[in-house]
Amino acid sequence: MTDPVHTSTHDRLTAPAHAAFRGTARVVGAIYLAGMVLGIGGNLLILSILGASDQLSSVAENSDLLALGAVLWLFAVAGDAAHGILMFPVLRPHGERMAMAYFGARVIEATLVAVMTLLIVCQIPLSIANEAAVPSEATTLEALSGVLHEAELFAYEFGMVALGVSGVVLCTVLHRSHLLPRGLATWGLIGNALLLAGSLLQILGLELNSIHTVLGGLWEVFIGVWLLTKGFVTPSPEAADPSAAGRAVGAGHSGPVPTARNR
Repeated sequence: MTDPVHTSTHDRLTAPAHAAFRGTARVVGAIYLAGMVLGIGGNLLILSILGASDQLSSVAENSDLLALGAVLWLFAVAGDAAHGILMFPVLRPHGERMAMAYFGARVIEATLVAVMTLLIVCQIPLSIANEAAVPSEATTLEALSGVLHEAELFAYEFGMVALGVSGVVLCTVLHRSHLLPRGLATWGLIGNALLLAGSLLQILGLELNSIHTVLGGLWEVFIGVWLLTKGFVTPSPEAADPSAAGRAVGAGHSGPVPTARNR
């Protein structure tokens, strides 16, 4: 006979992952995939313009495309913030502090990338002023454009640091809670750890040419498809609570009820 108090508590902690949060899993999966498409599309537009030898002239000729690239990034940023909100009730039963850490890191990342897009858009009025500037003013505007570009790159890298932190926190909880297969959670943990370490190295001046983002990026695509099609995994009683079998044997034991925090 199983202790009814412990059984009902366990059901409250595990059942939502599969049933109540099935819709959440699909929305989060869709946001992962949409964010990847929007972010890559926006990045390609921005790099094609800001990567030109005469940056301000390129911006003046393609200001609409640059603004479009920034808007695509803002949509991706909104999805990043939504991740933190949507996943909070999913992660909270498995550790409130970890859920808060994930939410906070996602908000910080979204804020930093939003700052990056603002710095990018600031290139447009600079390019307009540059077209009517005398040579001495043009030199100053070009220097200011270069400073803004460097600031934009730093904002992006700091945003990727926050993304790496959020990914490590998320995959740690997913690994411990069995909400995803452990192999998939481990893949995400390694990929996000590489993203975090690589972004820190880039801030320190080491150019990695985005190689540190590949494993984590592939994981985001895979996890997006996985959540859309399969959702979260319902942990078995033994996996979710290793002491369940012991409690079943000692049905008369009236120990403390496990809380969401220490699970």
